Amino acid sequence: MLSLDLWEKAAQFHGHKCPGLAMGFKACEGAIEELGLSADGASSVDEELVCIVENDACGVDAVQALLSCTYGKGNLIPRLRGKMAFSFFTRENGRGVRLCLKPGCGSNLDRAAFQEYLISTPYDQLFDVKVPPYGLPERARLFKSERCAVCGEVTAEYALRIQNGKPVCADCYDAYEREGF
Repeated sequence: MLSLDLWEKAAQFHGHKCPGLAMGFKACEGAIEELGLSADGASSVDEELVCIVENDACGVDAVQALLSCTYGKGNLIPRLRGKMAFSFFTRENGRGVRLCLKPGCGSNLDRAAFQEYLISTPYDQLFDVKVPPYGLPERARLFKSERCAVCGEVTAEYALRIQNGKPVCADCYDAYEREGF
């Protein structure tokens, strides 16, 4: 079990304590145990550890605070599916683990009791522990940028679209109504 000092660290980063943060806290505990990471905060200086989150909820802040997976470093990757699920990978050996909150977990508890239940229960009783259904993502890339022909804002190549033979950003792109039909 992670120390309560680390719970306090996550709460300080997040701004308050809540069940959602507790879920992320316990997902971090699971990642540390399953992947053999250091239990003293297990920071990722660069991309040694990668986390793919399937939600944009409070628990993601625990991952940032405790495991140093961040959007800016490219080792916190959103794969929004609306699930309380976290997949962690280590680049050193390519190992991965997916932790998905079990259905009905703490369903009869009020908010305060649910938070306490999450903090005090071992992660493997809260989460289904599986192998991720996808592989380790590639490292973050650096992309050239170009000006959008409409608004003039500089945009990374991967996010540009071609419209009337000119590069345009997603905000200025006039999507074809049957696109993706």
